[in-house]
Amino acid sequence: MKSKVNNHYQQLQTIGTKIKTLTGISHLLDWDQETYMPAGAVENRSMQMKTLAGVIHEAKTGRKFAHALSNLIDIEKKTILAKGLSDKQKAALREWRHDYVKAKALPKGFVEEFAKTSSQAISAWRDAKNKNSFAHFSPYLDKIVAMARKKADLLKFKEHPYDALLDEYEPGALTSKIGQLFLNLKTFSQKLLKKIQKAKEIDDRFLFGKFSEDKQLSFSHLLLQQLGYDLRHGRLDLSTHPFSSSSHPTDSRITTRVNPSSLMDCLFAVLHEAGHALYEMGLPVEHYGSPLGDSISLGMHESQSRFWETRIGQSKGYWKHNLPLLKQHFPAQFDGISLEKFYQAINKVEPNLIRIASDEVTYSLHIILRFELEKALIEGSLNVRDIPEAWNARVQELLGITPKDDATGCLQDIHWSMGGFGYFPTYTLGNLYAASFFETFSQDHPDWEEQIASGNFLFIKEWLKENIHKFGRHYSAQELLKNITGKQFTEGPFIAYLSGKYGELYGLKQGH
Repeated sequence: MKSKVNNHYQQLQTIGTKIKTLTGISHLLDWDQETYMPAGAVENRSMQMKTLAGVIHEAKTGRKFAHALSNLIDIEKKTILAKGLSDKQKAALREWRHDYVKAKALPKGFVEEFAKTSSQAISAWRDAKNKNSFAHFSPYLDKIVAMARKKADLLKFKEHPYDALLDEYEPGALTSKIGQLFLNLKTFSQKLLKKIQKAKEIDDRFLFGKFSEDKQLSFSHLLLQQLGYDLRHGRLDLSTHPFSSSSHPTDSRITTRVNPSSLMDCLFAVLHEAGHALYEMGLPVEHYGSPLGDSISLGMHESQSRFWETRIGQSKGYWKHNLPLLKQHFPAQFDGISLEKFYQAINKVEPNLIRIASDEVTYSLHIILRFELEKALIEGSLNVRDIPEAWNARVQELLGITPKDDATGCLQDIHWSMGGFGYFPTYTLGNLYAASFFETFSQDHPDWEEQIASGNFLFIKEWLKENIHKFGRHYSAQELLKNITGKQFTEGPFIAYLSGKYGELYGLKQGH
């Protein structure tokens, strides 16, 4: 009996490795499309993506996989049938079953068409952004939204169609709970923003000027080296929208974009994407092909990128070490700038039209905007053609500013062209997870800021790997957070962090 169990489990592992390998190839094709692919190759690439999506779907839902899985776990009831399995194997079975049920709900033809359509839409989005014309992208987005609605229907949901799409990126997340969480954050963020806007403004003009692309990338490589990002297993390239792409723990690539007049856009994008890549590099290679070798969720992924970008990269200790190095690269811009002045400038709070360039206080408002519009698009209360007007109105309401064009408004993000409805909420969840993790991390390493000020960064990477990365999908995001912090998930730690940091930065009095 034990031999049969082992055989069935090994079969799942073998097929899972094939699926993971094919998915890795798909990620490489995505990476190529965003970096080096000739513009004229879009149609052929969309057919490649369609074909590969079909092959992957067949492997995920095929009879061999279903047979092996159903001999180990009751697919309908979720009950483990096999005896003698380890806790890790039981966890892997639970996640394999989850993935199988979701994949089985989607017809192969639909999966193929979705992959083809999104590949074409990505190219159309890039052209539309360059031309500053939402109308150029609108027909493609119409198709994407229609398919996202159909996807929600196929996957089924209990409360709201958006739940089915959320679950793709953050398993178990519900629109109702996210909505309440976001309402709390919206109230807090806008209240804190109003207090800050009454305080003395921080001067950050020296952060803007002329910054050589070569020097920006050279300094970016220096920062990556500090973090322990291994260039034998990764690389840094340029793309329209910064992203991280991993096909295996030994091949995890990132991109950034260079703004010749704003240095920090590039550097913070590099830290952000490096956080994603380090998570992928830290996953256990021995479990490649099993859920135990996968990341938990995009919210958890985002917690890793924001941990490095904001909690480390925007700390005073980080720049105590790196500001002298930055001055060596850009002496004309930063000569005579003190650490205190630099720290204040990079943490300046000011409503920004661009999400990835926004400060920590207003960042959640950008995500709330996208969540509300996505929800409306999926439930049918908003038409695609009305997005620019709706977007601009919501930006004005939430941030008090209005986009001057589509490129700085509703065309700034790549996600909708990818079909990524349900993705955006994970950015804010990532901030909340990171805040909870950081409380425990700082208890384990009370001298963390002194350590990074002296140039030691690798202990951070090691802590994240030991506490998060090495477990793969053994636990859900909520379970892992409870294991690490001993507390239930709430927005409390994030709110406390923002209140403390920005209250001190802007000299806000309690109750002011």
